[in-house]
Amino acid sequence: MPLILSRRVRLPAAGLTLSWLLVLAMPPAIAQPDTAAEPPPEALAAPAPDSAAAPAASTAAGDAEPLSWFDDGRPRAELREAVDLLLAAPTQGLDAEDYDAAGLQQALAHVEAVGPLNAAAQAALEARLTAAVLHYLHDLHIGRIDPAALHQHFALTPRPEEDLHLLLREALVRHQLPAVAAALAPQVPAYGRLRVALADYRRLAASSSAWQQPLPALPGAGRNQPGKLVPGQTWSGVDRLAERLRALGDLDAAATVAPLFYIEPLVGAMRRFQERHGLPADGVLGKASIAALGVTPSSRVHQIELTLERARWTPLLQAQRMIVINIPEFVLRAYEVGDGGVDVREEMRVIVGKALDTRTPLFDEAMRYIEFSPYWNVPPSIAKAELVPKLRRQPGEWAREGYEFVLADGSVQTALDKAGLDAVLRGGARIRQRPGERNALGDIKFVFPNRDNIYLHHTPSVGLFARERRDFSHGCIRVERPLALAEFVLKNMPEWTEARISEAMTAGKSATLKLDEPIPVLIAYGTALVKQGRIHFFDDIYGHDRLLDEALRQRPRRPADASPASGADTP
Repeated sequence: MPLILSRRVRLPAAGLTLSWLLVLAMPPAIAQPDTAAEPPPEALAAPAPDSAAAPAASTAAGDAEPLSWFDDGRPRAELREAVDLLLAAPTQGLDAEDYDAAGLQQALAHVEAVGPLNAAAQAALEARLTAAVLHYLHDLHIGRIDPAALHQHFALTPRPEEDLHLLLREALVRHQLPAVAAALAPQVPAYGRLRVALADYRRLAASSSAWQQPLPALPGAGRNQPGKLVPGQTWSGVDRLAERLRALGDLDAAATVAPLFYIEPLVGAMRRFQERHGLPADGVLGKASIAALGVTPSSRVHQIELTLERARWTPLLQAQRMIVINIPEFVLRAYEVGDGGVDVREEMRVIVGKALDTRTPLFDEAMRYIEFSPYWNVPPSIAKAELVPKLRRQPGEWAREGYEFVLADGSVQTALDKAGLDAVLRGGARIRQRPGERNALGDIKFVFPNRDNIYLHHTPSVGLFARERRDFSHGCIRVERPLALAEFVLKNMPEWTEARISEAMTAGKSATLKLDEPIPVLIAYGTALVKQGRIHFFDDIYGHDRLLDEALRQRPRRPADASPASGADTP
């Protein structure tokens, strides 16, 4: 049976030829989307093994021959590399305690101090180390949490546990354990940048005293009034604010700040801070800015760790061309993958589902067609809860907005009457909006069939794109620049020029275009991201970070070992 890992694994050749095992273990770097059929439901969320159970499952896979970490009773270099790898788990946003790192370090020191172990003790230590390393590789490659348990429906490739055991064996034979571990981590640039930011914020949390005292109340603050600080005002918190902004890198370390006065260069530094935290970059300190300034570096460390965990099971690289929406950032990126890396071709603002009650779900599917000048088929839930009551109060909306009934037999009724509205409430008819400038979907709709009936579309309400927080929809995603997105989607269909796309969008007659090559669309969730070399943080608007944090805290943990050498005795 061919071995399958979730990502391409590249090892430095160093003059060596890849073994048959590694060749079998490596799928193509980019999987082409299926153009024939949707994936079966059972393929949408292949369950990951329980974190605590992963090591046992791995070592038992196929009753594999035990791995050897000793030569003639002496620890091999790979044993020390393995212990160092486990001790460095926090640099990946993982917990070294999950892998018995300190215990294994102590056991190694014991062996090095007293000499070779007897056969039984050596075998026990080898089994213990193998289990820990496999557990670590599993978590690094797949993650510690099954995303389906958090209602995140990504189409993940099944990952047999025995693959990791065989890969680890080959890594030891080739003396390339660190390279194998590095290759099993997510291979997207964003992951590596977040690891750098994680290290920076850990240092900041350990060294900075800027958060030891709270910032004083803002001018005008009082009962039920948070207050506000605008450029030019005086404030007793200027020095503390400058200390925090220097620590975070938004204010130059050598900049001179005037006592008490909130003026440049502090105002400019505050704007940079606001821009990095998804706030209006106006330099005005209000409730939201003060709240963001109050988040400690240690809290940001945990936020980055949660984002790294998500990256392990979010399918970011699926095809040569892909569209990714990051919900907390309210941004869509369309990118291409080439030999030079990932190239972002389009980036635009989006409007997503309301956090309160109509959240946009997280999943990935292939975009298969575009609808120009689309009809808007009003979802029954919206029709019953919102539109029918509104039409009864304001019947003039019917003609002004271009609505019509579609009856059970498929016939269309353009006149508004009580019987039609009653039929909608009974489920015997539906309402749709004709193509036109007032259509809720705008002039184009990008369709990637899915169980939640989520799609991308334009909107006549373009003013909402100017807002910093943009969760206003019923779940579907509105795009700021639909023409640019359509040009990206149709790049490989050259007959669809910009002029032809624009003409179809404004034709006023609905038309559907099937794509020659489906394009993966990923709706993802990351509250930390490095852009232009600076870390940006976004609000956890849907509470997904909180749920992930709870799941990680509640997962089964490995029991503590009875002794440092785990049964080892002296010779």
